[in-house]
Amino acid sequence: MREVLQAVVPNARRAFWLVLGAMALLFGAIGAVLPVLPTTPFVIVAAFAFGKSSPHLRAVLENNSVFGPIIADWRENGAIAVRYKVISIGMMAAVFGLSFALSVSMTVLIIQASCMAGAALFILSRPNAAA
Repeated sequence: MREVLQAVVPNARRAFWLVLGAMALLFGAIGAVLPVLPTTPFVIVAAFAFGKSSPHLRAVLENNSVFGPIIADWRENGAIAVRYKVISIGMMAAVFGLSFALSVSMTVLIIQASCMAGAALFILSRPNAAA
């Protein structure tokens, strides 16, 4: 039984990272086309997840002309392009405004504002990268 578990667990972990990487890359690709979804965080997560599951897919992603520079900027400088910072902060503000307009409970608004403020501070604290 132990041998079976030792064989299955690494494959399950690899599958988890592969699926997470694929989903993150899908959202990153959508974000590259639609300005309502940030691309950078999803591409960074995809590169990390592919590194855990498939070094080949990670290399393909890092050498991609669209996504490769985003990963390189993050790896070298922890940088996010100003364009993506503006989009991210703008979308957080829009979602919070929508929640407020829909009369979401004050407790939810406070939790939402706290989480978004933390995320916004992190994004704004990163160095600027070329777009």
